[in-house]
Amino acid sequence: MKSIKKYETIINEALRSALEYDTPEGQINEFISFFGKHIGSDRIYIFEDDEEHHVTNNTYEWCAEGITPQIEHLQGVNMEVIDWWYDTFDEGKSVIISDVEELKGVHQVSYNMLKYQNVCKVVVSPLRHKGQIKGFFGVDNPPAVDYNALTMFLDMIGTMLIALLKIRNTFQKEQYNASMSSYSALSEIYLCMHLIDIKTGKYEQIKNVKHVEKECEELDQENFSKRVYTTMKYFCTEMYLSSVLEFVDLSTLDRRLMETNTIVHEFIGTVSGWCRERFIKVDSDEKGRLWHVLYCVEVIDEQKRREKKLLYLSETDSMTGINNRGSGERKITEFLEKKKGGLFCLLDCDKFKKINDTYGHAVGDTVLIKLAAVLQRACRENDIVMRLGGDEFAMYLPGMPDKAQAESFFKRLFTQIDKISIPEMQGEKINVSLGASLCSDKDRATFDTLYREADAAMYESKKIVGNHAIIYSDLPQARQTPL
Repeated sequence: MKSIKKYETIINEALRSALEYDTPEGQINEFISFFGKHIGSDRIYIFEDDEEHHVTNNTYEWCAEGITPQIEHLQGVNMEVIDWWYDTFDEGKSVIISDVEELKGVHQVSYNMLKYQNVCKVVVSPLRHKGQIKGFFGVDNPPAVDYNALTMFLDMIGTMLIALLKIRNTFQKEQYNASMSSYSALSEIYLCMHLIDIKTGKYEQIKNVKHVEKECEELDQENFSKRVYTTMKYFCTEMYLSSVLEFVDLSTLDRRLMETNTIVHEFIGTVSGWCRERFIKVDSDEKGRLWHVLYCVEVIDEQKRREKKLLYLSETDSMTGINNRGSGERKITEFLEKKKGGLFCLLDCDKFKKINDTYGHAVGDTVLIKLAAVLQRACRENDIVMRLGGDEFAMYLPGMPDKAQAESFFKRLFTQIDKISIPEMQGEKINVSLGASLCSDKDRATFDTLYREADAAMYESKKIVGNHAIIYSDLPQARQTPL
């Protein structure tokens, strides 16, 4: 009777201590740790059964100082290993092992498991409530006590634990429903959305579109990795498939989301065009490891088209449709930084002011547009053609550092310019002055250097009437050493 009163006092104090915590998880952990500290056992723990997979999992644990925690190793324990415990629970009794050596040769697997954990004696009581809660609560290496009294004590604790576990389940369900409600609202902007448990690989589908749903109805409905791998083979273009499968790899997700809350990857889908897939961190476990994430896919095809259009507008000269100065200079600089030598040309239209004054600015604009078109036709696909401003244009032809090739290009270009015909100019021809600078792959050329050299050559070219080109290296003041 004295022991029972002592245990009742401990239970009351433990409950008061547990209620200091705001969450059910905190209350349960405090409840069992209070007992551990006051009754002098090595370890107190709760296991909860997963009957669907016929395993039991260590969900809560308290260990005395110097005792190695076992909770990480005691997940997914096959219930058959301790089937005789469950037989005892079915009889409404607790399992009492006063000496683990008594199991040797009788329940060998249980003996090996307990021996490995340095358990000499153990008392375990069932946790059962209307099929909603099923598992057990145990004490390893309790002090020398009256085992019947301890069993009664554990039975009282079990009643309290069931109440706390019910509160936890209700709390989790409310949180889950609230989360799912908010996720459903969020999912409106996405093509599909799934909530994934990183530890188990299981997922909950929040949203999916009909055509994906139809193709995937026969796929694995539990394992996210299997489902998404197969789904993407249907709906991702081959060019992006390997990068998509790398992105959805759950095994690396903890590392990739370590310092951020979301990561994204873009790909082209076979049905919806450009798509963006995203992982969003939901929560972590008590040890800070990633636990739940949202996986979402949204269609961004229209956004990509807008971005492409804006990029085009930002890089393009609005009148002529060729590169503007900013984009052209940047592209040329990229070639030079990669040590891709070539031919840089600078040219402008001779007597352009007179054309504007004589025929009007509309005709002057037509001259610029037709001249830009000729420059583009004369160049190769990877060559850079740009309008610097006014009637000044520039070109860069990578891979053409040879003077003979350059002169051949000038001849071809001038032939095409000579063919430009503008009715309002009544047969008057358009002439240009061109200055050029050559650089090799070994030169440390910059855009500004090439521009200054080509500008000096163009200045000399203007002294000669008609279409004419001069290469900087032919000038008396030209550099004699590499850039």
